[in-house]
Amino acid sequence: MTQPAKPVAPAKPPVAERRPVRDVRHGRERADDYAWLRADNWQEVFKDTAVLDPAIRAHLMAENAYQQAVMTGTETLRERLIAEMRGRIKEDDSSVPAPDGDWAYGISYETGAEYPRFIRRPRGGGAETLLLDGQKEAADRAYFSLGGVSHSSDHRWLAWSHDDKGSEFYAVSIRDTETGEDLSYRIEDTSGSAVWTARSNGFFYTRLDFNHRPSRVFFHKLGTDPLDDALIYEETDAGFFMSVGETQSGEFVVIDIHDHETAECWLIPSANPAAEPRLLAERETGVEYDVDEANGTLYIRTNADGARDYKVVTAAVDSARRADWVDYVPHEEGRLILNHMVLKRHLIWLERRDGLPRIVVKRLSDGEEHAIAFDEEAYSLGLAGTYEFDTDVIRFTYSSLTTPSQTFDYDVETRERTLLKTQEVPSGHDPKDYVTRRIFAPAKDGELVPISLLYHKDTPLDGSAPCLLYGYGSYGITIPASFNTNSLSLVDRGFVYAIAHIRGGKDKGFAWYDAGRRRNKANTFTDFIACADHLVAEKFTSYEKIVAEGGSAGGMLMGAVANMAPEKFGGIVAVVPFVDVLNTMLDDTLPLTPPEWPEWGNPVMSGEDYEVISSYSPYDNVKAQAYPPILVLAGLTDPRVTYWEPAKWVARLREMKTDDNPVLLRTNMESGHAGASGRFSKLEEIAYVYAFALRLMGKAE
Repeated sequence: MTQPAKPVAPAKPPVAERRPVRDVRHGRERADDYAWLRADNWQEVFKDTAVLDPAIRAHLMAENAYQQAVMTGTETLRERLIAEMRGRIKEDDSSVPAPDGDWAYGISYETGAEYPRFIRRPRGGGAETLLLDGQKEAADRAYFSLGGVSHSSDHRWLAWSHDDKGSEFYAVSIRDTETGEDLSYRIEDTSGSAVWTARSNGFFYTRLDFNHRPSRVFFHKLGTDPLDDALIYEETDAGFFMSVGETQSGEFVVIDIHDHETAECWLIPSANPAAEPRLLAERETGVEYDVDEANGTLYIRTNADGARDYKVVTAAVDSARRADWVDYVPHEEGRLILNHMVLKRHLIWLERRDGLPRIVVKRLSDGEEHAIAFDEEAYSLGLAGTYEFDTDVIRFTYSSLTTPSQTFDYDVETRERTLLKTQEVPSGHDPKDYVTRRIFAPAKDGELVPISLLYHKDTPLDGSAPCLLYGYGSYGITIPASFNTNSLSLVDRGFVYAIAHIRGGKDKGFAWYDAGRRRNKANTFTDFIACADHLVAEKFTSYEKIVAEGGSAGGMLMGAVANMAPEKFGGIVAVVPFVDVLNTMLDDTLPLTPPEWPEWGNPVMSGEDYEVISSYSPYDNVKAQAYPPILVLAGLTDPRVTYWEPAKWVARLREMKTDDNPVLLRTNMESGHAGASGRFSKLEEIAYVYAFALRLMGKAE
């Protein structure tokens, strides 16, 4: 069997200076040689990258120069990949406008535009009105990301937000739709969303503090100085996230406070923003809930009373305690209720059974239920939502690894399904040319781990095909088996594209999540390795032809499996990887650390949690062994996984590894966690990753 071709480093890589910093916790001493890469003024760097320590900047720039040199020779391939992926995008695409009263709202793109236009047209048809042109707003900015865009209930005003650093500090502007002009002021340092009152005289929003945490809810009255905005609620516990939303009925604004295992909601009448927020049920460790409202009744999705796969309960709108809750949709083990929505006459929820999603509709008047499901082995299904409350029509989207995204309107009374739009692939796509499957890998403890597969019908299944194996496995997030035009550039070149639905996600219910977090975290890593083993055993690929990829917490997965089983991967791609887990969970000044202790454990307070995290934290477990080629992507202004995590990891890998395979670090100096923001500029980063994988597998053409 021909061995995959590996990139040869044309020059010596950068060597980070070692400056040991010692730390003693729970009687255990550690030395961190590369702690200096963490900028002491990281908060200021998020807002102005020019203040970054010159020594740190020089090191990151040296790493960028090195990875660029190693990837020399892939330029033509990357250009070809970008052209292919762009050719599958309908450049003048548009959404199906969603009705709201006399209007219908949607987005559209002009040919060549990176960013969308937000438009509306009369509900019954007619000329569209341009409300916001993202391409125009992004002009002359090195980075631009649109946040929330929401219209007032009287349709006069538009609150929209943007981030021009990649650090996710969003500024909210207010546009008069009659004049097309923004008001003379804007509100800085918000989380990006705005919830209008029923009277359209102002909106609620959350403001981020110095450490990038949404700690305060404000109300802004139109036309007043934002400095005079009323503080509605302040969360003093740094361990909780906070957001503002509203019920589908529009009757209540909802302040949602939560970490990864506990929730608390406060309600404010939308017609009376000056009213004191009312607590629905005080937080209780381990109890999660969220709320919607219809016809004077609250419908609450919760895991209370041991309902770990969730149930739906009801309560009166003036309820203020859990004792008032009455079961409405009972808990069923193995049926995970993911979210719910209440219309005037129906309760709708999205659930997952046996790893596959379906939508269920329950009529409020008599409790009659029916479900919407599909027949493919693996697919993605999502509620697209609606602006309206007094309606019997919902909208949902469907796709699979072979089926382009489809948008349907569905009448929940007549059960009539109307196809509104099918995703166009301008360069052509025939689903019959591809195969999608779901197989199951036996884990070391006997559990069966689902794997979603996509490959060309002509791909030989004799172990000779290369494979991109993607994984995440944290926070209960499920990676959907949805249509992805970009992956076709690998599949058309003979790759098997595989998604490992490992523990730590909720693919098989809450128990699947619980078995892959905190002190059970090792299951996430061994599941992924088991997926690689099974793909090899079933001759979909071979070890040296597997390129593993994961991002963020999935990047932590990449770091862990690289330490545990480097011989089972021909290459690894880690995108904004959370690899310095122990140091980050010990640093309570970082934006996400306190709220994430329920997910990972609290090594500050618990010696046992400290030991568990230190046993797998990728940065702390790099060892003197051979590693496969590794590509690492980072963003300088990333508030979720700070740039120094991947930078430190790469430095330690270079110090410890015993092989001559390259380890590449590519830091985007003008973006954060999401990378490039435009729909086409993102393709350059994807093409870079694919070129790395194709070159490793000897398919760089």
